[in-house]
Amino acid sequence: MSGGYGAQDDVDIDLGGLARAIWNRRGRVLLATVLSAGLAFAVASMIAPTFSSETRLLIEAREPAYTTGVDRSVVPEPAIDELDVVSQVQLLKSVDLIKQVARNMKLYELPEFDPAANPSALSDILVAFGLKTNPLDLPPEERVLKEFEEKLVVYQVEKSRVVAIQFTSKDPQLAAAIPNEMAKVYLSLQSGAKLDTNSEASRWLEPEIANLREKVREAEAKVAQYRSRSDLLPTGENATFAAKQLNDISSELARVRAEKATAEARAESVRAVLKSGGAPDTLSDVVGSQMIQRLKESEAQIQGQISDLSTSLLDNHPRLKGLRSQLAGIRGQITAETSKILASLENDARVARLREQQLIQQLNTAKADSARAGEEEVGLKALEREATAQRQLLETYLARYREATSRSDANSTPADARVISAAVPPTERQFPKILPITIVGGVAGFLLSSVTILLAELFSGRGLRPVSPGNPAPGRDFTEGDETIERRPVARPDVAAARRAVAGSGIAARAAAPPQPSVLALAEVEDDEFSGASEASLAATNDEADDDVADDFTVAAVARHLVEADVPVAIAVSPSGDAGSAATVALARAVAGKGRRTVLLDLTGSAGPTRLMTGTTRLPGVTDLLVGDAPFAEILHGDENSAAHVVARGNADIKRAMRGIDRLSMIIDALADAYDIVIVECGPADVAGVHRLTPSGKAEIILSIPVADEDRVVETIGRFAEAGYDEIVLMTGSGIAPHSGRRAA
Repeated sequence: MSGGYGAQDDVDIDLGGLARAIWNRRGRVLLATVLSAGLAFAVASMIAPTFSSETRLLIEAREPAYTTGVDRSVVPEPAIDELDVVSQVQLLKSVDLIKQVARNMKLYELPEFDPAANPSALSDILVAFGLKTNPLDLPPEERVLKEFEEKLVVYQVEKSRVVAIQFTSKDPQLAAAIPNEMAKVYLSLQSGAKLDTNSEASRWLEPEIANLREKVREAEAKVAQYRSRSDLLPTGENATFAAKQLNDISSELARVRAEKATAEARAESVRAVLKSGGAPDTLSDVVGSQMIQRLKESEAQIQGQISDLSTSLLDNHPRLKGLRSQLAGIRGQITAETSKILASLENDARVARLREQQLIQQLNTAKADSARAGEEEVGLKALEREATAQRQLLETYLARYREATSRSDANSTPADARVISAAVPPTERQFPKILPITIVGGVAGFLLSSVTILLAELFSGRGLRPVSPGNPAPGRDFTEGDETIERRPVARPDVAAARRAVAGSGIAARAAAPPQPSVLALAEVEDDEFSGASEASLAATNDEADDDVADDFTVAAVARHLVEADVPVAIAVSPSGDAGSAATVALARAVAGKGRRTVLLDLTGSAGPTRLMTGTTRLPGVTDLLVGDAPFAEILHGDENSAAHVVARGNADIKRAMRGIDRLSMIIDALADAYDIVIVECGPADVAGVHRLTPSGKAEIILSIPVADEDRVVETIGRFAEAGYDEIVLMTGSGIAPHSGRRAA
């Protein structure tokens, strides 16, 4: 079977021929590959080797050993962030640092870093005529800068505070020495910057401290003068003499009042006992008197003697009378002594009252003095605050000054970085890598020679294959199982050749029933015109097909071709009418059975495909869409016997619908976007109508003739060839039994 997409595809690239051309010239390709590899090897060997080495620094805040673990009043420095690390990278690339390294290592004496030191004759001529500045006028360090910066790479190691200093040189020893020297100079500069900061701080703090000392002395002198002038002598923490005196008088007054109350109570108790005639020895003040105690002892002795003599003498005995007289005298003395004790207590109470009055007077005086001192203390506190502030500032400056002077030594201020990996002389060259360069050179030679051969073949035409009946285009043969689908394109409308192609295919000429005209021909066909004769003709298609027909033209072969070639749109022309349309329905079902989303657009006049797939023709379809009676979603219907869909012919007036025939191409494009393949059944359409469906020509043309008619095949192929369709797929109905709906099944 033959197929194609347009007349402009007259040639194709012969990939096999191109591969054979390269193989036939394999000696040249091999020679070019070897020469390129040898040339790359020679060039790489002639290039002076360069070596690379690097030193790595860790950026971190560092403090002297004697400050570790010491709680200082100064605010700690903030942690180093990524911006600080980037700043250190720029510092390492600074011109001043590079000049210092070049000066220390005398790099300007090396030809590698100072090529201008030995200028060429041309350079001297240009300098002599003023066309070029004399490079020797610049200092040696300036001439080294350009070469040094080209060989230097300073970068931050990703996601870390590590900075790498990489240097490339022809001398491996120099490649390692320069990064180490740069790290040394950088650490020295960082330490020197800290040392300069401490020195500047010391110089600034010295006069400030001297000034503050004078201010503190003056402030403290003002405080002392104000105290003496205002009689605000301090007696302790936050207390003055007046306040202290007021506190003491208050305490003494409270004590005297307590003593007075005690004395009055004791006197009142003694007075009450004497008044009631009670025994005074029950009172603690009386019992505690030594005189009372002695009188009580004498009374007890006399009573004892009276008791002893009463047992042997009569009551009127002179001795008993004498003892009783002594007993009465002693009791009188006790009473008199008790009265003295009462008088003493009353005297103590009176003294306490007098003391209380004096203390009250002193308290009032102290209150007045304290009030006056409180008013004058406001000014004193203002002077003390000023003196305290000056003193604290002086102490802070003194602490800073002592810290700055302690770091005046060079070793006392380490840089905020340290070397974690020193550069070592490299043992392997960085450039050139001889083996990779040789391999790349060989591959480049192979590719260049191959591309040259391919271009020569293409421009000469030997790498192109014309698409002709006798020369099938490459890439158009598909194999599945034991069957092969081969395109047999028709190059020009040669009727004789068409006859031979049909005869060679084994298709026998047979008369067919008169076909119904296509919608594209503006035919007016009623739905009942599609009678049972079409089913009969379809059955005859299978019964009368020649057994010698090649499998290349069967519906199954065409279906495989459409699937494997991934054809988006196929235009089926059925010169025989409904029989060919039935074969197209079988083709749509076969393609859908292979898992492709398939839709069949019915443009026949008899609506035969609609009847076969849905069992009725009373469905809205493409004609209704063209006249605006139905939306797009209502014209799609499902096939009763497969997963394919069908766009029905419709029931609108065909002539009226064909006024919008130019919209059919847009409808087909819309269906192609939604489905994998769109099969348009045109019936016995002419070439002009088919061309209006595919103005771009990008569609597969299928000639569906189940019952072969040689004259009709030749005539149809000739018409399409004259219109520019040089590739047509021929399809017979052998091997596929058509279906006519649920009732037929």
